[in-house]
Amino acid sequence: MKQYLRIIFEGAAQAWQQLTANKLRSFLSLLGVTIGIFCIIGVKSAINSLEDNIRGSMEKLGNDVIYLEKGSWSDDGGGNFWKWMKRPNFSFAEYEALKENLTLADKVGFWKFLTAKTIKWRSSSVENAVFLGITEDCNDLFHLEFEGDGRFITPTEYQSGAEVCIIGHTLAEGLFGPGIDPVDKEISVGGRKLRIIGALKPAGKDLLKPFDFSECVLVSYTLARRGFGAKSKSQWERTSIMVQAKPGADIEEVKDEIIGEMRASRRLKPVEENNFALNTLSILSGIFDNVFSTLNAAGFIIGIFALIVGMFSVANIMFVSVKERTNIIGIKMALGAKRWFILLEILIEAMVLCLVGGMFGLMFIWIIATIITHLLDFDIYLSFGNIMIGVVTSLIVGVLSGLIPASQASRMDPVEAIRK
Repeated sequence: MKQYLRIIFEGAAQAWQQLTANKLRSFLSLLGVTIGIFCIIGVKSAINSLEDNIRGSMEKLGNDVIYLEKGSWSDDGGGNFWKWMKRPNFSFAEYEALKENLTLADKVGFWKFLTAKTIKWRSSSVENAVFLGITEDCNDLFHLEFEGDGRFITPTEYQSGAEVCIIGHTLAEGLFGPGIDPVDKEISVGGRKLRIIGALKPAGKDLLKPFDFSECVLVSYTLARRGFGAKSKSQWERTSIMVQAKPGADIEEVKDEIIGEMRASRRLKPVEENNFALNTLSILSGIFDNVFSTLNAAGFIIGIFALIVGMFSVANIMFVSVKERTNIIGIKMALGAKRWFILLEILIEAMVLCLVGGMFGLMFIWIIATIITHLLDFDIYLSFGNIMIGVVTSLIVGVLSGLIPASQASRMDPVEAIRK
């Protein structure tokens, strides 16, 4: 055991001597390893942070919700866009049929974008505020979060079409100014008064924001049908239905039940294809898997090329180191040092050199990740797993770069080596 520790210590000492003897040469030689580790682990850390952010957003929304849309999320829509646009919009009557007839659904929600309007409060006004008509279950389906004493529309307010509304965070700040609680204040919309019962919290720093209502005014669909353009029949209007499965229900069975109800509502013949699409977050998850795999592969390929350059640079240092110490190696072998001892000593020296280059690469990643996190308010982190990948990769590069010089050194003839 002492012998192995001695080999490690001597190899590390020789590596430190090589680093300090010619700083410029050492810097240029290790630069390739540093860049390679930076590319591989930097890209991997950024992608892992991005993936965690997106998947965290998806978990908040839940994997048990089915989104009824004109087109499928798994298709880029290039060749099908106009085909989808010709499909009928989802109607409130279809929503009511699904809510009444689905046995495997826990919640069913319907929402529709309404005409943009100017909203006023005292002398302040905001033009083109987006209005959204929503049904009762949308509170849970959208996972709405309110500031202070804000709340959602009560069943009584919904059924009666009470003139109340919920306002988005950005819209509230633009109309009232920062720090002013909009709850219980009245806004004017086209001559009618709406009382604000809730202000939504900021959307947060999640990159995936399918329901970002920061610039919207939410009203009950019952109220929306009375003068907010809910009865519009434009083909370009945006309506959607969401269905949340009951706890424990199989999502595929829920889909089958929805398809049956929708086909019956639209009176589609058995030979006709569905003129609607059912989407779940698992579709997006599959798309993101492909994207993240491609980005990881790109970072790996770029990093490998940099590591190859670094490997040859370190190998060059090792050839020089072996040549400068040829007589010392010969003396060690003459005194009884085994060939494997010389081989291992040179390999450890190369591994330590590459490990130093790799640590510099990891340090740069940490610095840049910290800066980006503070500037963009988006968490990029260097995980322990990625640190270990960087360390192991550096050690592997060290072994590969030192293998030939170490092999040559271990095969030297002691007598010939001492003479040089």
